[in-house]
Amino acid sequence: MQRICLFPGTFDPITKGHVDVISRAVSLFDKLIIGIGTNSSKQPMFSVEQRCGWIREIFKGDERIEAIGYGGLTVDYCKQIGAQYILRGIRYISDFEYEKAIADMNRMLAPEIETIFLTCSPEYSTISSTLVRDVIRNNGNVSLFVPEEVKF
Repeated sequence: MQRICLFPGTFDPITKGHVDVISRAVSLFDKLIIGIGTNSSKQPMFSVEQRCGWIREIFKGDERIEAIGYGGLTVDYCKQIGAQYILRGIRYISDFEYEKAIADMNRMLAPEIETIFLTCSPEYSTISSTLVRDVIRNNGNVSLFVPEEVKF
């Protein structure tokens, strides 16, 4: 059986921190699907198509990595694609508390799907898509925070 993992998020935009987690996690699975979820509480700056395009460009040499948009419950999408694992990146302890609550809810909804937490490398722990969007809105240079493939 293939080990399929979903890494859900908004990736608005994808950051070097996301790339770090993806690059380190991919060897753990046969397939890593980067799922760009629609979140009713977030208003994205970039379209799902743009975000998927960036991810496909960044990881174009690795057939194990896919990018796709999805809606609805993450565990339902996992079942749809045959994913047995959900990957979540952790920057700080506060991230873990929030992510554990979601993982616990997902476990109650779908006990067969395991959530795996991977901490980001220390040099990326302060980078968040929210902060990157703030820099973009104020015409700042985000090249230190996003992969070179992310262009506006």
